[in-house]
Amino acid sequence: MTTNEETKAEISPEDVAKADKFKEQANGFFKKQAYGEAIDLYTKAIELNPCNAIYYGNRSMAYLRTECFGAALKDATKAIAVDQGYVKGYYRRAESYMSLGKFKLALNDYQAVATVRPNDAEAKRKALECNKIVKKIAFEKAISVETKSIADSIDFESMALEGDYTGPTLEDGKVTLEFMKQLMDTYKKQGKLHRKYAYKILLDVKQWFMKQPTLVEVPIADDDKFTVCGDIHGQFYDLMNIFDLNGLPSETNPYLFNGDFVDRGSFSVECIFTLFGFKLLYPNHFFMARGNHESHNMNQMYGFEGEVKAKYTTQMSQLFTEVYNWLPLAHLLNQRVLVMHGGLFTKDDVTLDDIRKIDRNREPPEDGLMCELLWSDPQPQNGRESSKRGVGVQFGPDVTNNFLKKNKLDYIIRSHEVKNAGYEVAHDGKCITIFSAPNYCDTMGNRGAFITLQGKDMLPKFTSYDAVPHPDVKPMMYANSLLNMLP
Repeated sequence: MTTNEETKAEISPEDVAKADKFKEQANGFFKKQAYGEAIDLYTKAIELNPCNAIYYGNRSMAYLRTECFGAALKDATKAIAVDQGYVKGYYRRAESYMSLGKFKLALNDYQAVATVRPNDAEAKRKALECNKIVKKIAFEKAISVETKSIADSIDFESMALEGDYTGPTLEDGKVTLEFMKQLMDTYKKQGKLHRKYAYKILLDVKQWFMKQPTLVEVPIADDDKFTVCGDIHGQFYDLMNIFDLNGLPSETNPYLFNGDFVDRGSFSVECIFTLFGFKLLYPNHFFMARGNHESHNMNQMYGFEGEVKAKYTTQMSQLFTEVYNWLPLAHLLNQRVLVMHGGLFTKDDVTLDDIRKIDRNREPPEDGLMCELLWSDPQPQNGRESSKRGVGVQFGPDVTNNFLKKNKLDYIIRSHEVKNAGYEVAHDGKCITIFSAPNYCDTMGNRGAFITLQGKDMLPKFTSYDAVPHPDVKPMMYANSLLNMLP
């Protein structure tokens, strides 16, 4: 017998039955979007019967829903190893590869399904769509050496305002508070900013970010309040709720938005122009850090590129990529608190100077300090482990303490992960996660939150809130169709 057959022979009928019950319970939690509970139950089923490909395939899908792409990839590969005829395993693995930007590997799996199922129209369509992406990337790479900056090719002065345009207008080419109020009101009514002003904002904000360092130092006076927000992910109406709860940005009400402004939510254009507008209005009191979703690879998969093309042009989506490449990677508050989107590092002895020296004007790499700032996550146990996301690293309390001690910091703030309350305090209070998109993707049921602190003590205070209603435009509406996998 093969090893798999030998293992099957050792599993009792009772364990097979128990495992299937765990699977059915897990399926119920999955349907309720309780993915963590589903993963735990699929794991129990696998422990009892490791020879059932469906258990791995189902857990892979649950990991995909929680953005643990590395764990999803591992499970899908295991499902295929257990049963090479398990077609959903190839689909799961393909989506894992797609989510990680490994399009050629995804294409191999889509083509494998199309080969074994020559009459499967869905497999053929996905293989064709994935092949288009692979060819597009190859073409872009071939011409990239000759490509000039998109910003240099834009002549917004020649763009005419249509006679029926009633939206906000820049005053002498500048963002004003009145412009911002009109812009937000226009967006609430599902209106649109004219392309002339949209391009002007992008060109101006790019110039601002180009002047900023990779690590921005932010002083906060003793009696001043400072607010840190986490992921927004295109949830414009929840962004407006933050301003309702905490006040509009101003020179006396400064904000830091800690990455992942776009993707998934289908009002990403509205979010990003609102945030960029406030950056131009209050450049020294409104701060923005890059998240892992401020990248070309993520935007072409998770909706932002498609949304910009639908609401504006392909050229504008390319300009956004240029702007994102200049976003700072971290902020240092009062020399005491470091804020980054993802987390800490695979190696010890990283200093603030090491962060300052990062060359950030590029698509995020797959490893190294820049990658880890954008992608890493904390874990409860000491040490480091490979990330379930497949990118970055998981770091423990000892790693956090060593980093803080070396750099004479009090604690770190990061975002990047959905939390039920909108925030989580971990590593003995030294690692705080803040996530500001409530009911993420209209499915997760989480609250959103933001942090306020004062310069004199830098103690974090948390405000949690529920999602507010939004127009009937579904999340991921503009996302790549390849992410719509079989259930």
